[in-house]
Amino acid sequence: MGSVSERDIGGLRPAGLGEAIRATAGDIAVLLRGATDTGVPVPGSRWSVGEVAAHLAQANELMADVAAGKSRPYGDGTPGGLAEANEVALAAFTERGAGLLAAMIVAQADAFLEVAAQQSAPHGELVSPMGPMSMDVLGSYLLTHMLGHGYDLARALGRPHMVGRARAELCLPFLMVAMDRVVSPAAAGHTARYALRLGGGARFGATFTDGAVAVDPRPPGRPDCTILMEPVAFLLVALGRLGPWGALARGRVLAWGRKPWLAPRFPTLFTPP
Repeated sequence: MGSVSERDIGGLRPAGLGEAIRATAGDIAVLLRGATDTGVPVPGSRWSVGEVAAHLAQANELMADVAAGKSRPYGDGTPGGLAEANEVALAAFTERGAGLLAAMIVAQADAFLEVAAQQSAPHGELVSPMGPMSMDVLGSYLLTHMLGHGYDLARALGRPHMVGRARAELCLPFLMVAMDRVVSPAAAGHTARYALRLGGGARFGATFTDGAVAVDPRPPGRPDCTILMEPVAFLLVALGRLGPWGALARGRVLAWGRKPWLAPRFPTLFTPP
């Protein structure tokens, strides 16, 4: 078979997802290769640049293995369980060299794309750390994970981040699947219907009934609150990298409907994955 670059990358949907995975891994590698000290702390995290890079190398390998159908138990699927599994895995992997970790991140992203391209039925269910999902959603998960930590690395190193509008929109398939798996205790008893719209045209609905959420590709007919967000802001808020009030203050969020005041509360109903 030809190389990944000679094919429709990964055979993933939507179009552009495979290319975004490869490009994001490459952007992260460029950041790391320019780092002179991997001991620099990452803002808002207990990890250093080297620890984030090591985590990315491990996570990309895990995703490639999951795509290949290998059993990789990792936490219990909850945000807390995943965080604990991350710490255990990181303690067992001591490599912190920027160059080697950069190469590993790229190699494992390529391994994921190779596996995705070779699957005869790439859209069946796979068992990920956050539960069953299709190859397409797993690819969106991989991209989302790299963008979140790539953003962290860029901030720590004082470099421009790689979270652009097109890449942020490609994270939506994973985020929609993950939402009911990361409901926060703060959602207890909450009942409301939300319509979510991204600046690029994507839209979906999230309906809370006594604290439980149901996500639908179609917004509800009579939402209590409609939230319009710029795609990059949506992703950063969803991943806990930007607070809802910060997004509102920067004009990246608009809300209307019968209960527009629910908009700032919406992100607090979830624990970032």
